[in-house]
Amino acid sequence: MYDINHLYEATSVEHAVQLRVEQPQAKIISGGSDILISIRAGDLAGCDLISLYGLDQLRGVSLDHDGTLRIGSLTSFTQLEEDGLIREHIPVLAESAGTVGGPQIRNIGTVGGNTCNGVTSADTAGTLLAHDAIMELTGSQGVRLVPLTEFYLGAKQVDLAPDEIATAILIRPDHYRGYFGAFFKYAMRDAMDIATSSCSVNVKLSPDKKTIEDARISYGVAGPVPLRTRTAEEAVRGKPVSMDTIEAFAAGALEDVNPRTSWRATREFRLHIQGELARRCLVESIRRAGGNV
Repeated sequence: MYDINHLYEATSVEHAVQLRVEQPQAKIISGGSDILISIRAGDLAGCDLISLYGLDQLRGVSLDHDGTLRIGSLTSFTQLEEDGLIREHIPVLAESAGTVGGPQIRNIGTVGGNTCNGVTSADTAGTLLAHDAIMELTGSQGVRLVPLTEFYLGAKQVDLAPDEIATAILIRPDHYRGYFGAFFKYAMRDAMDIATSSCSVNVKLSPDKKTIEDARISYGVAGPVPLRTRTAEEAVRGKPVSMDTIEAFAAGALEDVNPRTSWRATREFRLHIQGELARRCLVESIRRAGGNV
């Protein structure tokens, strides 16, 4: 039994924004895989909810005229994992979506909810960050675009105004064309587990596959929010594909991460696996891009 005071069901994006203005105390629910757990645990007992579940226009992936990938905020992890456009252009995002929970969670959980709950362990957030994703937020003043790198404000805090809902996640063509990526999630179990840490890397190689023209790396559970490690990126940009470059990448990543000790793992263990994840993700990304280490 869930202790819910009132459930408001949005019939359109405009109606959802109106409900946000009229019911500022209400929480947003889409798939419910996170918020229903909090209600059942008593943390949000007796709350009001605004349901976006019926807004089918916010589901699915499409390609804008300029090549921008538009991922509707209510797109489930299963849809993301199986979508043809994602598999063609950013297959590593499909891979990261496939690591979320189990089949039931992936069927109901949404990429928008996974991003907007602000947790550092969000499995798709790292890959979205590594592709410079942009949040499309719709409110009473219109549409606002916020880079995902600026969307996370702190632990479980995101830049979402009281009258706004997330309507889409956008990835520009220059942030995925020519890039090849890899994602690794380290957890105690292969399924139905929160990441001890995760890492997503993508690279663009020179035409002769001998030089790293660009590289991006993001982590989950390496700080209070999902984060990019810019030191690692700068350390390999323009450098030859070699083991020395890979080691410089891992060393640079460890300069920017700041994991904590929890019941799941110690800080020292997380630092160890984060260095190794950087190496493995970069090597696999180079291999997928046609390079050889």
